[in-house]
Amino acid sequence: MAVNLDSLIIHIVVNAIVLSPVLWLSGRAIAGKKNAKFTDAIWIVVLGTVVGTFFGAYFTGFVAAIIQLVLWLLLVKHFFDCGWLKAFAISMVAVIIFALIVAVLAIIGFALIQFI
Repeated sequence: MAVNLDSLIIHIVVNAIVLSPVLWLSGRAIAGKKNAKFTDAIWIVVLGTVVGTFFGAYFTGFVAAIIQLVLWLLLVKHFFDCGWLKAFAISMVAVIIFALIVAVLAIIGFALIQFI
């Protein structure tokens, strides 16, 4: 299966803009200011997106999900200089922060629709 490079580049840019700040905030909260740098969060997102896309192209279903989960945890563990448990905690807190941001933006969007 081939990977479309145009859509991969767009996917990398969008993920870097959206996920990097969330991952950075989560990393600073758990791993500390010294270990979690914003550039590290960008590298985690870019490398995770690229490698995850290629693994997703060749593996499907549960196997792909497990490979990508381990990949993201390995990247967080490596770049934020923490253990597996902290990497998992950083990832879970990032998901929660992202969900809260999405919920707030959705509420604002629904509120703005009422005024139109």
